[in-house]
Amino acid sequence: MTDTPTDHLKPSFRSDVSVELVKHSAADSDVLWAARVSTAGEQSLDELTKDPERSKGLINFLMRDRHGSPFEHNSMTFFISAPIFVFREFMRHRVGWSYNEESGRYRELQPVFYVPGRDRKLVQEGRPGKYVFVDGSDEQHELTGRVMEDSYRRSYEAYQEMLDAGVAREVARSVLPVGLYSSMYATCNARSLMHFLGLRTQHEQATVPSFPQREIEMVGEKMEAEWAKLMPLTYAAFNKNGRVAP
Repeated sequence: MTDTPTDHLKPSFRSDVSVELVKHSAADSDVLWAARVSTAGEQSLDELTKDPERSKGLINFLMRDRHGSPFEHNSMTFFISAPIFVFREFMRHRVGWSYNEESGRYRELQPVFYVPGRDRKLVQEGRPGKYVFVDGSDEQHELTGRVMEDSYRRSYEAYQEMLDAGVAREVARSVLPVGLYSSMYATCNARSLMHFLGLRTQHEQATVPSFPQREIEMVGEKMEAEWAKLMPLTYAAFNKNGRVAP
């Protein structure tokens, strides 16, 4: 990274998030050898070479009766691009998670900003604890996009003006909004991911209702799709037992 600002960039706008599984060590067999060590000792390592399908009943038992620690012996690392306000909610999840995010102190932040898509419900109706979101009108969507884009452009111009004047990046970034996109690595295990999904997604099989902000739910849905492919038996047991983390 150079010490001087790059040429001014034109702001761009997105309504999506991106999630990439960049590294993993996660399989249903990880749950089985971790669980069976309590009765089989070192022989539990035999599970590494066996088909976990024959032991899906054990995985379901562990999930149902909330024996959670066997679900921690695995790892998944995701690279996530999303608005800053999503990451501030994300980092409420601290147990079983590790994060490293790009820094506005050390790099010039790129002008990529979040504007809700047309399918994003805009209007909140009801009081806290008993509210719903409903579709906005065409006028509300036009207003939201126009006002947000105008605000983003002005804030990034102010940011660039300070950088051009030699103001440190860590100071100049203060004018940028939480709708700016950031990126981070997030590492978790299946148990911590299940807890995240139980709180940050809505699902017809969930026995405990959740009311996530749509943008963090979008991230959760993409992470869930990747995890489901790695640990299909664990994922099925999670859904079967109400999507409550063990």
